[in-house]
Amino acid sequence: MANSAIICVDDESVVLRSLRDQISKYFGDQHTCEIAESVEEAWEVIDELKEDDVEILIIISDWLMPGTKGDEFLIELNQKFPEIVTVLLSGQADQSAVDRIHQNMKLHAYVSKPWNEEDLMDVIKTGLSAFQE
Repeated sequence: MANSAIICVDDESVVLRSLRDQISKYFGDQHTCEIAESVEEAWEVIDELKEDDVEILIIISDWLMPGTKGDEFLIELNQKFPEIVTVLLSGQADQSAVDRIHQNMKLHAYVSKPWNEEDLMDVIKTGLSAFQE
């Protein structure tokens, strides 16, 4: 297991599999790619990775999910772990949610669904560069 991770959060399993496949194809075994189908599951994954001393580099979260919305999750995440780079990935995020994120934290990027694989990998690469400075 790599000692760094990228986490993807989305309630659609087909989206999660696609993200994991693309990230794994691009980054190989440099970073572990973990997935979570809800915010609650994401917190469990975060806790497990922290217990294993795995550094969480980036979290890519959908906005529209049952229960906690992606903007609420990313804001709470930023309060607890401001070092983690965050990306909002959604086809339905309303402007008020994006504005709320920008008012409460530094969002690395907002990516619309359907995403372009090359563009998303560029977003991840620029996010990872924050850890190489």
